[in-house]
Amino acid sequence: MLTGTGQRYRRFADVEARGRSPLYERWARAIAGDPGVLAFLATLPEPKRQPNLLFAAVRHLVGLPGSYAGLRAAVLERPAELTDVVLSRRTQTNEPARCATLLPALAALPQPLALLEVGASAGLTLLPDRYRYDYDGHTLTNGDPGAPVLRCRPVGPVPVPAELPRVVWRAGLDLNPLDVTDPDDLAWLGCLVWPGEHGRQERLAAAAAVARRDPPRIVRGDLVDDLPALAAQAPSDATLVVFHSAVLHYVDPDRRREFADAVGHLGAVWLSNEAPGVLTDLRDAPAPRAGTDAFLLVRDGRTPLAFTDGHGTWVEWVADRPGRPEPGVRN
Repeated sequence: MLTGTGQRYRRFADVEARGRSPLYERWARAIAGDPGVLAFLATLPEPKRQPNLLFAAVRHLVGLPGSYAGLRAAVLERPAELTDVVLSRRTQTNEPARCATLLPALAALPQPLALLEVGASAGLTLLPDRYRYDYDGHTLTNGDPGAPVLRCRPVGPVPVPAELPRVVWRAGLDLNPLDVTDPDDLAWLGCLVWPGEHGRQERLAAAAAVARRDPPRIVRGDLVDDLPALAAQAPSDATLVVFHSAVLHYVDPDRRREFADAVGHLGAVWLSNEAPGVLTDLRDAPAPRAGTDAFLLVRDGRTPLAFTDGHGTWVEWVADRPGRPEPGVRN
C-alpha cells in the first residue's frame, strides 16, 4: 500500500505530469514505489516533500538526470546537499504565460490599474502589459518585438480584450523574492520548468529579459501581515488589483481566511488563480472538465470567472454560463 507521500507522487504522475512531461511522469511513478527515496522524503518537513521541489532541487544540484537511476543516485548519495537545497528553496514557478489567462479579467476592469501580486517570485507575472499575446489568431502587441508571444487557446465566451491593460503601478510581495537580475535565481527558475514542455525555457528567458529592462519591485514580506502597508502605496486614482496564482495552496486554511479578510479591507479587486477547493468559503463553484488539471480564476472570493491552465496554454470562461452571476465592478 502506498504511503501518503507515495500517493502524492502517484497522483502527480497520473494527473499533473501526464501529457506534459513524460520524464517527470516516469520519475514520480517510480518514486511512489521506491522505499529508499520515500525514506529520504520522510526526513523532510511535509510541505517540502512535493515533486516539483524535489525534482528542481536535484536539477539544481546535479543538472537534469537522463534516467531515474541518475535521480535516485542524487537522492541517496548526496542527501545532505539535497536537503540544503530543498530547505532553502521554494517552488516559485514564475510562469509568465499565466498572464494570458489573467488578461481578460484585468482588461475588463476600470483603467488604469495598480497591480499587487502576492507570491510574486521574480515578478514575471507582474508584467501583463509588456508581453504580446495570441488567442487563436486574435493578437495583441505592445510594440516590443523582443517581448515573448504568449499563446493561449480561449474556450467558451472568453472576453478577449481589444487592447492591453494600462498599468501605472506594480509591486510584488513574497517571503523569498527572486531577483530577475541574479543569474543564480534565474537558474533556479529554469530548474522549475518541466522537461518536455516545448518553449517554456525560451519563454522564461525572453520574459526575464523584458523584466530586466525595468525590474518590478518585489518586497520581502508576509501575505497577511505586510499586505496593507504595501497596498497603501498604490495610487488612489487607479484600480488596485491584488492577485496570485498557485500560492494559497501552500498556506494554512486559517491563514487563507485571514488573507481574504485582509484583502477585503483594502477595497481592492481580488483575483485568485488557484486549484479548485483552495478557496474553502467559495459556494457553488463549477466543476472543471474531466481530465483537466485546472486552476479556477475567482474574483473577490465569490465569483468564478474561468478555469485556467496552470501554465497558461488555455482559458475556459465560465462567468457567463447560465446560472452563474455576472462579475460586478468593484473599486
